[in-house]
Amino acid sequence: MKVTSMTGCIALILSGGSGERFGNVLPKQYLDIGTQTIIRHAAEVFYNHPKIDNIRVVIRPQDKNIYQKSFDGFDILEPVEGGKTRQESVRFGLESLVELDPDIVLIHDGARPFPSHDLLTKTIETLEYMPAVIPVLRISETLKKVDQTGSLVKETIDRDNLFRAQTPQGFKFKSILEAHRKNSKQQFTDDAAIAEKEGLEIGTVSGEVENIKITTQEDYKLLVKMHYQLNGTIHVGTGFDVHPFSEGNHLVLCGVKIPYKQSLKGHSDSDVAIHAATDAILGAIGEDDIGKHFPSEDKKWKNTPSSIFLQHALFLVNELNGRVNNLDVTIICEKPKIGPYRKQMREKLSKILALPVTSVNVKATTTEKLGFTGREEGIAAQAIATVFLPIR
Repeated sequence: MKVTSMTGCIALILSGGSGERFGNVLPKQYLDIGTQTIIRHAAEVFYNHPKIDNIRVVIRPQDKNIYQKSFDGFDILEPVEGGKTRQESVRFGLESLVELDPDIVLIHDGARPFPSHDLLTKTIETLEYMPAVIPVLRISETLKKVDQTGSLVKETIDRDNLFRAQTPQGFKFKSILEAHRKNSKQQFTDDAAIAEKEGLEIGTVSGEVENIKITTQEDYKLLVKMHYQLNGTIHVGTGFDVHPFSEGNHLVLCGVKIPYKQSLKGHSDSDVAIHAATDAILGAIGEDDIGKHFPSEDKKWKNTPSSIFLQHALFLVNELNGRVNNLDVTIICEKPKIGPYRKQMREKLSKILALPVTSVNVKATTTEKLGFTGREEGIAAQAIATVFLPIR
């Protein structure tokens, strides 16, 4: 993600709570569901949405180390320290975005790991004609008001027109910032209540049952169970590509520029490794190959960074509500030597795919002087990708 002076939409994810009701030493947002922490699950949805320009996470000062571990491989804004209350943490987060001056901001609870891509889209689109918008769910259960002990029913509440509010809650940035500034001495349970206090009209979109906020151990156990029961299967794809050497003074492999006596000839910047990786991901989701999506005869792709192709493949995965789990790339050549650049290559791929570096591998081999790579006529690359796709 790019950090610019003008940004259209920024997601502000709250991770400043202590989780007292949850009753765990480790803050609940840093517990794992599957192979990812709760807050990372949430952040990935925002990170991979094409209409969201950047993310800032609000954290407790004492959580810096576990935050860094959880967000390994994420190229987002530096976290900002929160306050003593949720409301204060949101205000601190909003103030930290003033220099970026976004048009809109989505405020999300880090303990809600599974907002969908579609929910974010609906929220952002509604902000085109409303100053504020929240996802809501109609209350289906009968509501009872009880006494202070919780043991005696006092009355039944009319549930007509009653809804549960969820996050992300979307706002015009300047409006919600000013609302928070004006009401910093009062306490509200969510940001929409502050906007409501200031007279902002608040629209609604349909919330999602799966968009649960983890508050108790029972919530956590339910979401873990849902994750393993409903989250589909692992798909595997392979990719292979070859490019010959041509005149030049450098080449690009895995997005890393390498000085060399020759360049590679071919599509775009001729990054043979990323081309193979792109084909592997496309193959895993049944989307043909790179040639279909980016025809080599189309001159507009000449000298284009191949990272665009890989980002496109990732976008298609996200459209299916899927997730790239792992990528393994093998570069086949006699020269140049890959070892000195291997670490940079892994880091570059991990940023493009929003994966931890540990989920990306790059290795190199030779053909023992055999074949065209052995004769140093070009470079080949092969890749294997695993992609998680929900049941369709």
